[in-house]
Amino acid sequence: PEGKTADQYLREQVYEKLPKRIEMTEEVKNRSDYELDIIAKKGYSPYFLTVADYIGYAREHNIMVTTRGSAAGSLVSFALGIVMDNPLFFKLPFERFLNPFRPSPPDIDADFADDRRDDMIAYVTQKYGADKVAQIITFGTMMARGAVRDVGRALGYPYSFCDQVAKLIPFGAQGFHMTIQKALDLEPELKKLYEKNDQARRLLDLAQKVEGCARHTSMHAAGVVIAPTPLTDFTPVQYEVGGEKVTTQYEMHAVEAAGLLKMDFLGIRNLSILGHAVEIIEKTAGKKIDVYNLYPWDDKKTYEMLARGETIGVFQLSGSGMTRYLKELIPTNIFDIMAMVALFRPGPMESIPEYIHRKNNPETIQYEDPRMKEYLDQSLGLIVYQDDVLLTAINLAGYNWEEADKFRKAMGKKIPEEMAKQKEKFYKGAKDFGKLSDAKIDKLWERIEPFAAYGFNKAHASSYAVVAYQTAYLKANYPVQFMTAVLIAESGDIDKVPEIIHECERMGIKVLPPDVNESFKNFAMILDEVDSQLSSRASPLEADDEGSLSHITDNRTEILPRQPAGQNDNTIQSHIRFGLNGIKNLGEHIAEVIYRERKENGKYKNLEDLIKRVQDKDLNKKSLESLIKCGALDSFGEDRGVLLANSENILLFIKQIHEKPNANQNSLFLNTSIDLSAKLKLAPAANATETEKLTWEKELLGLYVTSHPFTEIQNIMKNVMIPIKDLPGQGRGQWIVVGGMIDATKKKITRSGKAMMFAKILDTTGGLELLVFPKTYETTKDVWVEGSPVCVVGRTSEEEGDDKLFVEKAYLLTKENAPMLVRQMLVGQSFSAKREESVDVIVPHDKIKIKADEIKNVLAKFPGDKVVYIIVGDKKIKTSYKVDGSEAMSAELKSVIGG
Repeated sequence: PEGKTADQYLREQVYEKLPKRIEMTEEVKNRSDYELDIIAKKGYSPYFLTVADYIGYAREHNIMVTTRGSAAGSLVSFALGIVMDNPLFFKLPFERFLNPFRPSPPDIDADFADDRRDDMIAYVTQKYGADKVAQIITFGTMMARGAVRDVGRALGYPYSFCDQVAKLIPFGAQGFHMTIQKALDLEPELKKLYEKNDQARRLLDLAQKVEGCARHTSMHAAGVVIAPTPLTDFTPVQYEVGGEKVTTQYEMHAVEAAGLLKMDFLGIRNLSILGHAVEIIEKTAGKKIDVYNLYPWDDKKTYEMLARGETIGVFQLSGSGMTRYLKELIPTNIFDIMAMVALFRPGPMESIPEYIHRKNNPETIQYEDPRMKEYLDQSLGLIVYQDDVLLTAINLAGYNWEEADKFRKAMGKKIPEEMAKQKEKFYKGAKDFGKLSDAKIDKLWERIEPFAAYGFNKAHASSYAVVAYQTAYLKANYPVQFMTAVLIAESGDIDKVPEIIHECERMGIKVLPPDVNESFKNFAMILDEVDSQLSSRASPLEADDEGSLSHITDNRTEILPRQPAGQNDNTIQSHIRFGLNGIKNLGEHIAEVIYRERKENGKYKNLEDLIKRVQDKDLNKKSLESLIKCGALDSFGEDRGVLLANSENILLFIKQIHEKPNANQNSLFLNTSIDLSAKLKLAPAANATETEKLTWEKELLGLYVTSHPFTEIQNIMKNVMIPIKDLPGQGRGQWIVVGGMIDATKKKITRSGKAMMFAKILDTTGGLELLVFPKTYETTKDVWVEGSPVCVVGRTSEEEGDDKLFVEKAYLLTKENAPMLVRQMLVGQSFSAKREESVDVIVPHDKIKIKADEIKNVLAKFPGDKVVYIIVGDKKIKTSYKVDGSEAMSAELKSVIGG
């Protein structure tokens, strides 16, 4: 406001709004004043007011938003509504976000529902001016393989030759790009080609000259700048390639050096799920859920659901390994979710078993020093967060925040010289300031060292934990609405949709094929009418223009199940319908026309009524057959096979209807007239078989909906075959039997000239990738026919998070041979040649040579009875080593190989 400085207005806002959120104790007042003084001294008051403004706009306009990162540690941010979680409750230090010693500006990362991100950018553009707001440019560079292909194209070399050379360049390790020079050093075949082939030498020499150069521009996924004066005072601007959005011409580091502050507007799909779920709940259950005020996050049903491992669709908690740990943990509070979010990543993951042990055995909780209880009580005495490391250095070694921040950065970079200096400083401080013994300091350092590099920011963990709880709460308490929202958000991911639909079935929620009388454009929740005087089908009495929400009946608004998910309610029922836009070959235009006509003029009485009311050129042979084959016309009572056989009759009838407006008089040339009273007549034809219906559903919807072709065989083999969805719970390196329909196959020729196979199978619960090495492929190559049912014996990967299966045996299945195969497996015959215990060690191409001796030394240290296989790319090599496969061995191998 005029007449006030930003510092004054910020202080007024904090003291006006904070008492409405928490009690203004002396501690709260002192913390507020402390933060406001630092913010004012640093000159960041306008930044906080700006962020508070657009975050407030999002919440007022039902745009789901969360802020992550260190900002959650600010009480000022909490007062302004920038963050919704009290930092005093989570014991988050403000100094991790902003402190007097920090030279860089604060960084408040805002996540918005990904389908509303553009609305947010439009708002700040309108608020601050189109000449002051832009998205940030990024530059794609020529990487090693791309440089070879681009240079080869410029030289006019054959594509096949350039592709051959490019494929000899190995992929880089995570975080480290591969270069052409490094590839020449690591890959003998590439080096040989370079030395003996003049074209290859010229190609690689020239490619090295352009390697790393900027190749094209795109937009940063999150970065937005808002300037105080026109942007051109700071940076040149341009339109995005092929679009109308304005971007800076400086990338994010240069644009900040030019004097602008990067703001993060990131689109998150899980927030779209939250937004849709809340909207659907309001329209179907008449309840407005405020997901920002679920404090104190203590809903019993939510934690019981997580403890059962029912995590599909839950933010941050739905991975296979995470689910397994949650079932062991049995979480009961928000701090458990926080800890799992922070620990489930390389390095800290090794502490998960200890956290679970302490959670289930509270008497084992201990602290290395009593002073640590103040900040480690929420993590059961374990160092879990980056903040724990910093606070230990401050409280036990006498660091200030500037020194602690340098400590964190030095440890993160893992520079040996810097690490040695920091270790010396920490030991001295812990001894002089902390008065700790050498033994105690050694123990502390052992716990700190792994977390300094990989530790998760505690404020970040609390922000993610709250969103995880919000999604879990809605799933546990409003399952149909939540799963509808998940399907809407994931509708474009053909791999995820079957898994979500299986989860719906497990929860007792029916997901049905498209229907011209029920489907919206996207997935929709349908509330069934149950009053005996009403139709047995739902009525679309209320829906939004996008058709992405729900049907509402006129006699019920409360649809929440009053018993555990999976049991049927005798009075209130609902289901989920596929959307019309999900039908391949139908087209969005005709889907819109069908939906809009029904919305405006009521349901279609029959096929003839549909044709007469939907007069559009896109209702043609292709779209008609798609509607028939996927089941969208089943509600008219005619079998799909009959309708398909009569498609020409139906098309002729459509043509007559389309010509009707022009047929008011006899045709001048044909001397005939069209019979305006003509009725649609269907000739007798055979009904479609169950197999045909399922094949058509898979073809047009991407998955089997009404049933699954593997169901019968899966039931026969249930005593030996593990459902694919249960695979993550089987542990690493385990022998298992799975089966399914072969969905896709990809044959590959290895460098040694042998054939191997990558395949994907689908059972009734999900999909699984298979890796068939050359030796196994040679004996099973006749099995791999797409669309065929198969049974596979194989071993799970040793790597956490890698759910591929290494195949040892495979059998084509029929209803006739399945019982016999079950009997063989129950007596162990199918495993006879492959029961030896083994360990798979996966080594990247670029490390196999330089790390070979170290790997051998580790294997020699842990003798046992398990055979070691080394996996490099598409090669699986049996070694002469036999090991015990212990966790200690795995830990040493990881430290040698990395990851």
